[in-house]
Parts: sequence; structure tokens; C-alpha cells
Amino acid sequence: MNAINEYEAWVRLGCFIGVLSAMLVWEWLSPKRSDPGTKTRWRRRGQHIALTAVNTLILRLLPGVAAVKAAMLAQEQQWGLLNTLGWRGMGAGLFTLLLLDLAIYLQHRAFHAVPVLWRLHRLHHSDADFDTTTALRFHPIEIVLSMLIKFAVVLALGAPVWVVIVFEVLLNASALFNHGNVRLSTQIDRWLRLAVVTPDMHRVHHSVLPQETDSNFGFNFPWWDRLLGTYRAQPEAGHLAMEIGLKEFPRDRTRRFVDLLAQPFYTAKADKPDTPSTIN
Repeated sequence: MNAINEYEAWVRLGCFIGVLSAMLVWEWLSPKRSDPGTKTRWRRRGQHIALTAVNTLILRLLPGVAAVKAAMLAQEQQWGLLNTLGWRGMGAGLFTLLLLDLAIYLQHRAFHAVPVLWRLHRLHHSDADFDTTTALRFHPIEIVLSMLIKFAVVLALGAPVWVVIVFEVLLNASALFNHGNVRLSTQIDRWLRLAVVTPDMHRVHHSVLPQETDSNFGFNFPWWDRLLGTYRAQPEAGHLAMEIGLKEFPRDRTRRFVDLLAQPFYTAKADKPDTPSTIN
């Protein structure tokens, strides 16, 4: 089991570094939106990488709540839906991937709808720019809560270990991709978003307009937004003119790293939790 856990960690790290590097090069070669400036760009990226380091360290100190650990526990004890049904093989794996992705979609909506959860999640949305490192901008408390939710879902499903490893790699890679400030032709984007969440689709979710922020919650697959009524094809102002971030947290409010960590405890003017979105 320890060997599986270490193997999974190295696979995830390798995929993360590879996808992040590829996305940074793509953004440099073919950006969708204008560059905010070298100084601002690298300060933001440095803060986001620092957040990732802090979040990774915290999760390493809490190995018992890892999703892969939950899958191994379910396998050992024969817990969960799939073990009860005795369902194995590729069909069970695909079914599990879909349910895990649906769980992430529902979790994302909950973090927008529940005031105390939004206070944590708004750190992600307060980024006034949008690039692949925005995918790293999550508060440590939200990361721990997200892992606990995944732990519970994996345990309840009795998800196979290999499926959880694939899902974790896919989730990380998809987040880096769909936050990318990269240019895709309209035709390619139209076809891609039939199967995956594209940067143009997810960028709408980072708009300052509430009706756009409360749309396009998916990370891996775009189908849940379409099925559950939260899909929005394009931003009202267009991708080049749309405003990114949160109006209650202007760019200079979170210039220092310590401000990022303290942001959930700020009381912002016209704070979104006062009027949380309604789950359809």
C-alpha cells in the first residue's frame, strides 16, 4: 500500500509539472488576453506557487485523509457501493470517474452557495487576472475540506484505487488547462467543449458579473452544467473585454501573500455570501 501511495504521489507530481510547464509555454506563445505585465505576472505566479507549496505540505501532514488512502481502505474492508454490488472492470471504472466528477461539480456549487464556504472559495475568484496559475489559487482550509469530501465520496463508492489515481491526475491537469490564458479557434473550442471544459468555457465562471460567476462550474467534463442548467456559452462582454475577479476585492487588496491567507476573514463590501446563489 505504501508503494502504491508513493507511486501515485510521483505520478501526480510529474503530470502536474509537465502540464503546468506546457501551459506556461502555450500562454507565452499564444495568449488569449493581453498580458498584465511582467512584474505583476510573476508576483501573482509566485504567490500561487507558494499557495500550492503550503497546501501540499498540509496534505502531506494529513495523509490519512487522502483520496487514494480512502480507496485502499475501501478495498481492504470491502466498503462502498461498488464492493457491495461486486462491480469490477472498465465499466465500473468509467462509472466511478463520472460520479467523482459529478461530486466535484456539486461541491463547487456548494462552495458558491453556502456563505461560510464562499468565504474560503472567493480567494480563487479574487484573482483579477486569469491564467493557468489561477488553478493553484485555493485557500488551505478549502483544500483540506475538499480532500475530506473526496475521501467520503471515494469511501461511499468503494472506488477502485487505479480509478482514484486517474481521477486525481485528470482533475489536476484539467484545472491547469481550463484556467489557461490560451488562444483556441472558435471551431476547435466548440468541438472540445463537447467533451472537456475549455479555457473559454471556464473563463466565463471567473467574470465579475454574478450571473456569469454562478455558471460553468465543471472542471473535467462539461455535461453537468448542461444537464443541470448552469451552462453559459459566452460572457456578455466577450472574452477580451470581460472583467475578471471580484469587485469587492480589487487587485491591490491581495498584493501580499499574507493577505491571501487572511482573505476569508475579511468582511468585504457587498460580499457575495449575503446573497448566495440558489442551487437549481
